Amino acid sequence: MKMKRNNLNQLLLKILFLSYPISGFVSVGLGAFASHSLRSILSPDLLKIFETGNRYQFYHTLAGLISLVLYRNLRNKLYLYSSVFFILGIVLFSGSLYILALTGFRKLGMITPIGGVSFLLGWIFLILGTWKEKF
Repeated sequence: MKMKRNNLNQLLLKILFLSYPISGFVSVGLGAFASHSLRSILSPDLLKIFETGNRYQFYHTLAGLISLVLYRNLRNKLYLYSSVFFILGIVLFSGSLYILALTGFRKLGMITPIGGVSFLLGWIFLILGTWKEKF
């Protein structure tokens, strides 16, 4: 059982460590796409929604990567939880805003607040992890 749990932890770390650079790459690419192509296609309101998703994705990619590096170095599980909630927030919050902006499908907007709560939980776990550390 111990070996399986260790393998799962290593797999989770590998997935997270790959997810954040991919998220950063996607964020920069979508930002460029928005500024060069979407301006002429989307209404100003929908473009603003897209840009909000992009901005939050970029910020939380950095925050999640920092949380993950802190976990890797300090082995404080609160940092790992923070990192997981940040990537979940990116998928739910930013992802739902991208889809809403590109398709106009407003019912998907119900998912956006769940992503926002995930971001907040990520920040809370980052704060708690830092509070717990002895400096």
